[in-house]
Amino acid sequence: MLHHLEIYVSNLNKTIEFWSWFLSELGYKPYQKWESGISWKYEETYIVFVQAKERFMDVPYHRSRVGLNHLAFHAQSKEQVNRITEQLKEKGMKILYEDKHPFAGGDSHYAVYFEDPDRIKVELVAPEEAVCIEPQKEGDRFQ
Repeated sequence: MLHHLEIYVSNLNKTIEFWSWFLSELGYKPYQKWESGISWKYEETYIVFVQAKERFMDVPYHRSRVGLNHLAFHAQSKEQVNRITEQLKEKGMKILYEDKHPFAGGDSHYAVYFEDPDRIKVELVAPEEAVCIEPQKEGDRFQ
């Protein structure tokens, strides 16, 4: 079980503006706030964003470098993925892999991909649906 995740950001105000609506949509609640940081909590796990100090911002973040590639969150449903996708578009946020959306992760992977203000890739994934197949023998009903 993940206890918490801490991410340093280039502009805390932009980060708060972006992440507050998204995390609230997923059921996270504001947890801690101080001059240079903020966190949101869901059950026992929390996410922390901290303003990076100026002296450490000379090399910008890029997900292809060593380190964090992306954050993936569970959606409640495909409808929630669709609703968040529309909200992202209304906010002028770019949908990544739009030509393959919502199946950019594969034929059975319903998700939306986008970036936060520091270009950290974020993924919201709908739950997989059980596939009903013909039973081959007694007791085999779902795959």
